[in-house]
Amino acid sequence: MDVSQSDAGQDKPHIIILGAGPAGLAAAHTLTRNGQARVTVIEWAGQAGGNSASFPVEGVICDYGSHRFHPAAEPEVLADVKELLGDDLLLRPRHGRIRLGGKWIHFPLKLTDALMRLPKPFALSLIGDMALKPFRKKSQGPETFSSVLYDGLGPTISENFYFPYVRKLWGLDPDKLAVTLAERRVGSGSVGKILMKMLRLMPGLRSETAGRFYYPRQGFGQISDAMLDSARQNGAEFLFETEITRIERDGNRITGLTLQTENGETRLDGDLILSTIPLTGLTRLIDEPPADVVEAARTIRFRGMILLYLVLETDQFTEFDAHYFPETSIPISRMSEPKNYSASADPKGVTVLCAELPCDPGEKWWDMSDEDLGRAFTEWLGQLGLPVTVPVRRCETRRLGHAYPVYDVDYQSRFDTVDQWLLGLDGLLVFGRQGLFAHDNTHHAFAMAYAAADCIGPDGQVDRAKWNEYRDIFATHIVED
Repeated sequence: MDVSQSDAGQDKPHIIILGAGPAGLAAAHTLTRNGQARVTVIEWAGQAGGNSASFPVEGVICDYGSHRFHPAAEPEVLADVKELLGDDLLLRPRHGRIRLGGKWIHFPLKLTDALMRLPKPFALSLIGDMALKPFRKKSQGPETFSSVLYDGLGPTISENFYFPYVRKLWGLDPDKLAVTLAERRVGSGSVGKILMKMLRLMPGLRSETAGRFYYPRQGFGQISDAMLDSARQNGAEFLFETEITRIERDGNRITGLTLQTENGETRLDGDLILSTIPLTGLTRLIDEPPADVVEAARTIRFRGMILLYLVLETDQFTEFDAHYFPETSIPISRMSEPKNYSASADPKGVTVLCAELPCDPGEKWWDMSDEDLGRAFTEWLGQLGLPVTVPVRRCETRRLGHAYPVYDVDYQSRFDTVDQWLLGLDGLLVFGRQGLFAHDNTHHAFAMAYAAADCIGPDGQVDRAKWNEYRDIFATHIVED
């Protein structure tokens, strides 16, 4: 198989991108749009987009879980996505709800709704936590997710919302999770800040995009498709269903890689490799990594997830785009109704509910049949007061092995061991959610890709000082729910 590109533009560096998920696509898009490089993208799957792709289920366009494009995106990223999608990028009101204390509360939280619907004991406890915060004794010992949230938010919201939710999402107790998770997941560090955030959503005080999100008319994957089309039109080459079997290195220099294609093994050379694949898998592919790097990579862990798509014979199940379930009594963490994201009325007579079930390979849910999981899904909905009273057509699933990075209390030293070794390899630059073990939104992955392109010179060399400055910015990213 000839994987070389045409002779046109041979004076430009040849950049090889590993992975055609959001970060890889954004890198291919910006590098080729700017005429900065010749680009080859390698992807083991048969399509682009990764977990940010979309696909039809009984005619309903579905995503891999609940995806939104947030107005908090960096201005350059947001402007680019708007230009790529044009009128197909819709600005939609957020209309979800969360179950707290057995009551349904609008999510994002709205002040008047919370005051009316929160159970009175819960509301009084919140007020008490805020009033007593200056007098509350700080947690002793090393900081963890639980200590930071307990000190900042108090016991009520920590024990009734955040703690059970993270137990479900990561399968670990809050005191076994690193403080990094609190920094990435919790943008409001006190009850007072949460109240101020709720006030900013009140009519007359909110901005045009407050309490809203962007969503493509044809599903979240339309963004990835647009970047794929842009990169291809500008000369990028995509090799799908292609496995990387080896990445060669000579000392601290990456020299090439070997691919397994349908026609056998092929060697590919480039001036620079940009990797967006999981850093654990990347480490295993590189020739003879040091023993401490191998051991550190072995113990870095991602949390898996099963996505359940329940097909119902009705136009709409509820008016809400998403439901959040922090209670540990219900295994699913969130449910979305894709038709409500795009305000689509088609197809008639059918809707799909997508449930997110945090689960690792080897756990009891992982090997269950789709039929059994669909039956369990309907039972959970009944327990939540959302009985399924219309015919169920079927249930299908998707299983994700790398849904979330697991920030346990010991992860940082292990990550640093792998990360520092990879940073020291010339001819390689690692970024993206999987590459930097980052619990980020898609717009953050795009920002990383644009930053990577900004650090690459005309000779394909990376400005490492500039990249380190960008890395400091990446560390401040906060996840938008």
